[in-house]
Amino acid sequence: MSIPATMRALQQTSFAGPRDLRLITDAPVPAPGRGEVLIKVHAAGVNFADLSQARGVFRGGPRPPYVAGFEAAGEVVAAGPEATGPGVLVIGVASGAFAEYAVLPAAAVLPVPAGWTAEQALGLVVNRPAALAALRPLGQLVSGETVLIHAAAGATGQAAVRLAKHYGAKVIATASPAKHETVRALGADHVLDSADPDLTTEVRRLTGGAGVDLVLESAGGAGFAAALASAKPVTGRVVVYGLAGGEAAITNWDLVYRYQVHVVGLNLGTLSQSAPRIFREVLGELSALVHDGVLPPECPTVYDLADGPKALAELEARATVGKLALRP
Repeated sequence: MSIPATMRALQQTSFAGPRDLRLITDAPVPAPGRGEVLIKVHAAGVNFADLSQARGVFRGGPRPPYVAGFEAAGEVVAAGPEATGPGVLVIGVASGAFAEYAVLPAAAVLPVPAGWTAEQALGLVVNRPAALAALRPLGQLVSGETVLIHAAAGATGQAAVRLAKHYGAKVIATASPAKHETVRALGADHVLDSADPDLTTEVRRLTGGAGVDLVLESAGGAGFAAALASAKPVTGRVVVYGLAGGEAAITNWDLVYRYQVHVVGLNLGTLSQSAPRIFREVLGELSALVHDGVLPPECPTVYDLADGPKALAELEARATVGKLALRP
């Protein structure tokens, strides 16, 4: 396959968010280094972390101008030393995914499951492992427990609902009212309005006053306190894996006198680097779940690459459901 010298890509030009995401036509095609592969991108995943980077709040994130995106699936067209050669359809995480070509670390890519398209595989290296890690090794979920899943209509939330039900949990989910039927169809036992100011009271009512065993928290902001208050005292766990609604503070006074719960932070990059054994176990379990049909192929909402700013703006406005993808 002939590889061009330049490509179309989406470049983030400031920290002002999606409005300063620009389509450029002369971005240099990156060359794979040692242990890397170059893929022709068939589909790129859109995630809240892209918004965090675009707003300059992603710790250690790139500084403008940069080619945006970090989740890509496509065909390997070139390989650096110590990497597998061309022809394989893979998905992985690397910088610069919102482009026609992207470089991925060969050791971290996954093959796209047989019979799946690149678009259907989106989420296998971001949303679905995050949901599984939050529920199992970090959240310690066991059959018969009750889990509260915030932002349940999003890509990670939908995976979490499916997985929690698969593992025998009772699921209380939150989403905006227009998305309730989508979440209910995934198997959630109860779906609550995420903007309800009495959300904690309703969760307590549904649990007979006890609270839930596990909370999956990605909203942050003003809703963070409600997540903490919804967990059972002493044994309740809250896994925090996102901050879509902004930062929220918790003090040692809060943990001693107000919320006597276990609070665990989840960052997939840190998990893979600092606890590689746990991360490998998550990926192994995820592979088995895909093979068994527990996690079916994604059906993302697909935008053209040029419409990337629109996709991110709609995600930021909470106007989307499920996985979003860009097609170069």
